[in-house]
Amino acid sequence: MADLTDDLKRLRNELNEAEEYLRIAELQHRLPQLETEMGRPDLWDDAERARIVQTEFTSVRDDLDLFKRLSGSVEDAEVLFELSREEGDESIELEAAELIERLGGEFSELELRALFTGEYDEGDAVCEVHSGAGGTDSQDWAEIVLVMYRKWAQLRGFSFELNAAQQGQEAGITSAEFLIRGRYAYGWLQAERGVHRLVRISPFDSQARRHTAFASFSVVPYIEDATDQVEIDEKDLRVDVFRSSGAGGQHVNTTDSAVRITHLPTGVVVSCQNERSQHQNKDRCMQMLAMKLVALERQKREDLLAGEAGEAKKVEWGSQIRSYVLQPYQQVKDERSGYTSGNPDGVLDGDVGPFMEAWLRWRRASAASN
Repeated sequence: MADLTDDLKRLRNELNEAEEYLRIAELQHRLPQLETEMGRPDLWDDAERARIVQTEFTSVRDDLDLFKRLSGSVEDAEVLFELSREEGDESIELEAAELIERLGGEFSELELRALFTGEYDEGDAVCEVHSGAGGTDSQDWAEIVLVMYRKWAQLRGFSFELNAAQQGQEAGITSAEFLIRGRYAYGWLQAERGVHRLVRISPFDSQARRHTAFASFSVVPYIEDATDQVEIDEKDLRVDVFRSSGAGGQHVNTTDSAVRITHLPTGVVVSCQNERSQHQNKDRCMQMLAMKLVALERQKREDLLAGEAGEAKKVEWGSQIRSYVLQPYQQVKDERSGYTSGNPDGVLDGDVGPFMEAWLRWRRASAASN
């Protein structure tokens, strides 16, 4: 009979580590407080506050339930192994071995949680895509990148809200702003911040030559109380109203209600065109502007060149974080982590997760070596 002692010891260690990075003791203390808040009859008088409480309650309860289930499964594996040794029953030993293998996979997936250490990693993400050098090809590429992240969000069960999209001259988009909602959305998407390079046979070249196109992706955390954290002077704003356009389809309005706000002191620009009225679009713009200004101030305070809004780089040769090569061979390669995939079609269809995970692990390893 096989000796599963070391495997069980490893699972017990992984369970203890999970108790630490899931902050189980803290969550056990927090849950009764949230249950009390959830039971308040006036909770939904403030819908935004109620949503925050409900989201936290769901996250805390789910993590505690997950840890309880894993803890019980580890105990079951230990009991099965002891029983197999006492009775000399290989069928029970096989059952224990299968349970240990399954738990190993679950702990490996759960361990990714330990990579999310930032203040806003657990929250939603405000994202932008911009076309770069490459003309029409880059505008088409920017739209492909937008669709890639929409499909990634769908695969993870996250929601995707397109706030604004600016149509390209011949094809694609020049820019798009969107919100992805889901637990750890920002934690995942910060891995994508930077310039993305595409190499392919251009569909816009009559001679079918190979072209290189660039698009940039930026992300800041969705901060619930951003408007309370920063003071915005109306005199510092330029507000433009325009007709909605671009690759939004039924997801954006086509009236003259779209709003673009430029914060003159910083040059930060936000726009929104998917709400029903100009007033609602302006309110959403102000909320997004506040988030970006909070992130910008945080970047300055921490003196990080590549802070929450990302390091500013020209969207052109030599600045890419990732290359998507469709011709003369098929490969997607991340220039930071070195992770590669030979299935670019799958990546562009939303399978970006492995690249995000590789970057998170690369970042942790880089930090540990410094």
